[in-house]
Amino acid sequence: MGTLDNKTALVTGGSRGIGRAIARRLAADGAEIVVHYAGNDAAAAATVTQIEAEGGQAFAVKARFGDDGALDALFDALAGRRLDILVNNAGLSSGNSIAQVTPEELQHLFTINVSTPFFLIQRALPLLNDGGRIINIGSTASRFAVSTQIGYTVSKAALESMAPSLANELGGRGITVNTVAPGAVRTDMTAGYTAIPEVVASIEAITALGRLGEPEDVAEVVGLLAGPAGRFVTGQTIDVSGGTYLGPIARA
Repeated sequence: MGTLDNKTALVTGGSRGIGRAIARRLAADGAEIVVHYAGNDAAAAATVTQIEAEGGQAFAVKARFGDDGALDALFDALAGRRLDILVNNAGLSSGNSIAQVTPEELQHLFTINVSTPFFLIQRALPLLNDGGRIINIGSTASRFAVSTQIGYTVSKAALESMAPSLANELGGRGITVNTVAPGAVRTDMTAGYTAIPEVVASIEAITALGRLGEPEDVAEVVGLLAGPAGRFVTGQTIDVSGGTYLGPIARA
């Protein structure tokens, strides 16, 4: 018996990277997984196939966030279903400094990283069972300065700010709301810098545990928050960065 048997989890951006790892982790605990994805049919099919091969249940739903009607399409696919776990993982990154960020880019970042999760939660609340879980995937970028990610940083800080107010509002229903904030994690989205040995070495040098994260490192924390062990944790941001930028490090 799994700790999430008979529960349904929606994982946005669940076809690749951290989202796929989260989907697999929750499926391994017994949840049926709704794998949301934007457009990569092959990746979504591969995620569903992998979950099923591992003994889990999953189905994919395509909806490109930012397009008109995307949330309608997502919730049409959920018609008649209840939810127990919502993981807002889908997001957009940026590599521009403030001098380079255009109004269009900043608006798009906020649409995908803030407005969509906000209104997705709003739409999901009538479907979410009492005792449910809402888990937003933030970033340690909101904790320390990375000038070339400023648009991404402010959007993730806005996403992180939702949890305390939502936790207060939904606590009466036993619903917990938390943010999981990864640091540098090896995914296809971060391959632009995680494939450069010098960049990896510089990140490892300021990380207490001395390595980059893997998608499974983040998924394990989401699994804890989604399961019985997370029942009394709410309104919090959980840093999953291996201790990045905590202060000077003296290596033994």
